[in-house]
Amino acid sequence: MTSILAANPLIQVTPGLMIWTILCFGVTFYVLKRLAFAPIQEMIDERRKRIREALDEADNARAEARQMLEEHRAMMAEARGKAEEILTHARQVAEAQKKRMRDELEADRKRRIEETTRQIEAETQRALELIRAEVAELTVIATQKVTGKVLDQADHKRLIEDAVRELDFSVLEGSSRN
Repeated sequence: MTSILAANPLIQVTPGLMIWTILCFGVTFYVLKRLAFAPIQEMIDERRKRIREALDEADNARAEARQMLEEHRAMMAEARGKAEEILTHARQVAEAQKKRMRDELEADRKRRIEETTRQIEAETQRALELIRAEVAELTVIATQKVTGKVLDQADHKRLIEDAVRELDFSVLEGSSRN
């Protein structure tokens, strides 16, 4: 079996061929290293550098996005707080205006009631004065008919005052106030 293996020229150890194969491999390796491996390694290094830069940029963008998200959340919380503050202030202003209007309406109502009461009292006094004048005139007419004589001014005055004193106008005044 060893003779079959030794008979194959590819497996046979030939020192000259081996030296030329190593020498060709060395020259090819040197040429490839100078012309191919260096540029390939530079391209790999450049690509590795770009990938690192892209990863760094992505990390920076992620950090910036987180920061912006936090700022946005803080701004939203601040805006909510301000909105709540504005609503609270608006409610307070509305409540104050409502109270002020209620107070103004109450004051206006009281003023109108007082004014109406004064008018009623004035009208009552005027009506009582008219009634007194009518009573006095009727008293003079009745006196003239009863006595049959015309009285002078002093008699008229005295009779009117007596008649008016005898009349009880307080009943009329009390009923007009109720």
